[in-house]
Amino acid sequence: MSRFAVKGWCPGAWRPMLSGDGLLVRLRPRMARLSAAQAQGIAAAARRHGNGIIDLSARGNLQLRGVRAEAHLPLLDDLDALGLVDPDEATERHRIITVSPFWTDGDGTQAVADVVTALLAAPEFTALPGKFGVCVDLGWPMVLQAVAGDIRVEWHPGGWLVRADSFATGRVVQDVAALAQTIRELLEWFLASGVSEGRGRMAGLAGQALPPGFDQAMTEASYEPRPGVQPLGRLVGLEFGQIGAESFAALAQGPIRITPWRMILLEGVDRVPDVPGLIGAADDPRLNVTACTGAPGCPQALQPTRALARSLATQVPPGRHLHVSGCAKGCAHPGPAAVTLCGAVTGFDLIWNGHASDPAAGKFTGSTNLFKDL
Repeated sequence: MSRFAVKGWCPGAWRPMLSGDGLLVRLRPRMARLSAAQAQGIAAAARRHGNGIIDLSARGNLQLRGVRAEAHLPLLDDLDALGLVDPDEATERHRIITVSPFWTDGDGTQAVADVVTALLAAPEFTALPGKFGVCVDLGWPMVLQAVAGDIRVEWHPGGWLVRADSFATGRVVQDVAALAQTIRELLEWFLASGVSEGRGRMAGLAGQALPPGFDQAMTEASYEPRPGVQPLGRLVGLEFGQIGAESFAALAQGPIRITPWRMILLEGVDRVPDVPGLIGAADDPRLNVTACTGAPGCPQALQPTRALARSLATQVPPGRHLHVSGCAKGCAHPGPAAVTLCGAVTGFDLIWNGHASDPAAGKFTGSTNLFKDL
């Protein structure tokens, strides 16, 4: 029997998810960008209707925690006034689009995102799984190849490369009309495969024959996000992807962009603001550790996570990653890690070079040298 429950859908603003500290309300900022007024409005809403804690998700979304059930509709009113709510739950449910936070005006990202938004909302694609999403990564170097997505639209010397996740080839297009037709073909192929029934994802088709014309090799890119100055401003990290509402409001002295790396890009800023909870140094050891909310904030977590993760951060060598998960679902870090500590009924299971759901090599004890053999 599974030690956790897979929901098969993502929470949103219209459809929150019950967590251990109240309702979890997720916002999907359009183009990953918030104006200063929007960000400060979110902070005020998080304090007014929730517990004032804001999470950043691995797909570049914001999550307001601890929202009271009776406050959900007033929260929606506040968010709608800020222009942050889709017209209905069905539209919101399928608008899972991750764009590179480094997009610039005229680079095609907005046009591609518009095409993808329209397609995902089309009636013929309502059967797509609730977690099905698209990554739009049109800059060089590309930065989203390690971010979860089912269809990828990527930079290519000949235009935009459209490919299915887990496939090394795709089709190059030069305009939005060809883009729309190509994505439509992939969506129809996916739905016709049957893998989408239930909770399937595009990666479940790996190894099968693609539709004709998806034979252009992808360009591989490696990107490791770190805090520091970027062409558009400054990246700052958040410890375990969480920030208090007061700090979030203080950050937003201008436009900000929400990244899928649990970092925030401050547009036009070249120094680390004096705001509690920020990670400004590229070598901060906490950047090598991922930890979910854990118990008691998550009802599925079997153990608290963040105090342990914080205490172990300095043990993680450069280039390695430690994942501390409250349960085998592994929400905070779906990929493998050099070391994973997975919450169990008693203590933590120890997993080497794997996922939180993989078989354990043993139990973690405080004296365990986690990285001695890696």
